[in-house]
Amino acid sequence: MRKLPGRSWIPVLWSVRNKHLVVESMKQIHVNDIIETVERLCIQACTTLGDDWWQAMEKAVELEESPLGKSLLGILRENAELAASTGEPICQDTGLAVVFLEIGQEVSITGGNLYDAINEGVRCGYVNGYLRKSVVSDPLIRENTGDNTPAIIHTEIVPGSDLKITVAPKGAGSENSSGLKMLKPADGQEGVIKFVLEVVEAAGPNACPPIVVGVGIGGNLEKSALLAKKALLRPLGERHPKPHIAKLEEELLRRVNSTGIGPQGLGGRITALDVHVEVYPTHIASLPVAVNIQCHASRHAEAVL
Repeated sequence: MRKLPGRSWIPVLWSVRNKHLVVESMKQIHVNDIIETVERLCIQACTTLGDDWWQAMEKAVELEESPLGKSLLGILRENAELAASTGEPICQDTGLAVVFLEIGQEVSITGGNLYDAINEGVRCGYVNGYLRKSVVSDPLIRENTGDNTPAIIHTEIVPGSDLKITVAPKGAGSENSSGLKMLKPADGQEGVIKFVLEVVEAAGPNACPPIVVGVGIGGNLEKSALLAKKALLRPLGERHPKPHIAKLEEELLRRVNSTGIGPQGLGGRITALDVHVEVYPTHIASLPVAVNIQCHASRHAEAVL
């Protein structure tokens, strides 16, 4: 994550303390900076994988017992190397642009609308980066928008004066292999594990394994799906801070890699590079579980303004 130069600041009335006005500064970020950053992140995410991916693939090659599986993992690594060196996409499906925004409550966006700026950045990234445009304007009429907009945008207000932008292109092969289910609380952890395995096994080779599995547990229907998507952003190999969730991640990874699906669905030990679980409080009568599958190319890039 690269910290970009600070933007201009304007004074704002912050609070009244002991009958005195306290004036602090609010950072201004112009939409042009947002457009340029999103454009760069779209291209970066589609062409370059992070250090965590390379480490995970190295470990996968060591653990894979199938000769064919080892060969396929080597081809995937070679493909990623070529993409990074040539600036060409890792995969022809450069995905639907999913953008996560963490907006500091002391940030002021100037010069235009924030969402318009995000979509302009996506438009510039996909057009100037020669990335495939895969968005249709209506799910039934199916007319291509021609510039991969609109993006899917998730916003979160956080303390501070930074704007963090994460671009995570999501291809259809992996997204179509995902699933969500409202379990009964009595189903418990074993019910969660069973559902995750059902989704993975149904996906088979379609999600281009070895996959990354994001699991969201809790909240309600839409919250669990968002948790599963956000779980894919965590660095591969990094465990959840709650010990019982970290243990669940390890158990899920073990069971997924025991399915025998293997690299590219042609058999082997390494079906998944990792499994990440995120949780949230839920209703006493609910146990929502969402599974969001990512293909072997765990694509995302981020920057802070």
